[in-house]
Amino acid sequence: MDMTILISAGTVLVLVIASGFFSGSETALTAVSKGRMHQLEKDGNRAAARINRLVDDRERLIGALLLGNTFVNILASSLATDVLAVRFGQTAVVITTIAMTLLILIFAEVLPKTLAIARTDRFALTVAQPVSLLVSLLAPVVGAVQAVVWWFLRLFGLRAEESGEIVEPHEDIRGTVEVHHQEGNVERAHRDMLTGVLDLHELQVADVMVHRRAVVSVDADQPPEKLFDALIAAAHSRVPVYRGTPENIVGFLRISDVAKEYAKRHGAFDGFDILSLMHEPWFVPDTTTLEEQLRAFGARRSHFAFVVDEYGALQGIVTREDILDEILGEIPDEEDTGRGKVRKQADGSYIVEGSMPIRDLNRELDWNLPDEEATTIAGLVIHEARAIPEARQRFAFHGFKFEILRRQRNQITALRITPPEQDDPEQE
Repeated sequence: MDMTILISAGTVLVLVIASGFFSGSETALTAVSKGRMHQLEKDGNRAAARINRLVDDRERLIGALLLGNTFVNILASSLATDVLAVRFGQTAVVITTIAMTLLILIFAEVLPKTLAIARTDRFALTVAQPVSLLVSLLAPVVGAVQAVVWWFLRLFGLRAEESGEIVEPHEDIRGTVEVHHQEGNVERAHRDMLTGVLDLHELQVADVMVHRRAVVSVDADQPPEKLFDALIAAAHSRVPVYRGTPENIVGFLRISDVAKEYAKRHGAFDGFDILSLMHEPWFVPDTTTLEEQLRAFGARRSHFAFVVDEYGALQGIVTREDILDEILGEIPDEEDTGRGKVRKQADGSYIVEGSMPIRDLNRELDWNLPDEEATTIAGLVIHEARAIPEARQRFAFHGFKFEILRRQRNQITALRITPPEQDDPEQE
């Protein structure tokens, strides 16, 4: 009799361990890093390949693990009740319920799942082979259970082909990067670069272009000497050329081409037809996405284009560097004075140029001002105020405080922005 009790107790212990295996495997295999497993599979790791096959049919995997876990838990409870009934009689049910609840909760649920969360990839790689065998063995039973389950669900109007949630891959990656950044595993600069790449298919050239007001162009009808001086004064590698009005673009000139021809002529302007060096303009719609424009730059072996709206009116220019700045952040060149568009003040506020793009401001200061309705910070204030504010006017929206410092005609040129964390509760 004692030997029978001992064998039964040992069997219950083995079943609890098996339950822990099922619980831990379910947690590890559903939380495993897909990216890491795919990379390991490419490197020849067989366990990772098994994991990828298991995760591809998640419903079948979870069904097999739940079936095994439920079976061993019920069997363990039944055996424990049978053993304790010999000594405690009818109260064995109560004792078994309490004892098995604590035993399964601690050693078959919390402990293995905690271990699986702490060592997810390692745990998953370790259990990949036995779980694959289990899923194969239980496939007929799991298939029958799934058929019954979906038969019931169809009664409520839910079909199997409609069960999967549609998750944008870009948003999935973006969320993963943000989580790792918050946990301290991804630096802010790296997060910004990765999200910048993900945003290329959403942003349009209108969001990053140099507006026509800021474009430096030259008049094609000037004499060669004045045209040459204007090109040098522009201080850009490529300068748009217009005829009549600045909106009537007829081409653009590369300073390098003009400088080479000037050097060949030893500075002589007699017969120097600068416009013969002019390149044909390339016009692109302002609704073109940055991803499409970047591919177009590569296909045309060019990185300079004019942006027009739906009516063909000039809106600005876009370069390959403008798009790369969205990924890498704005890279100052050797001609920058070091006086940035954002200057922090002693009181915690920031002096910001009105032309500062909202996305650049959010990236630089890690803010979250909305950029759906406006491109620049001045545009955001005008959108929220529903008017063009006067100097010294103050506003508060999205948790930030805005003060207009300078305005030229209808353009806000400088603002003071106080972020939410700088507000003084006592003054409020």
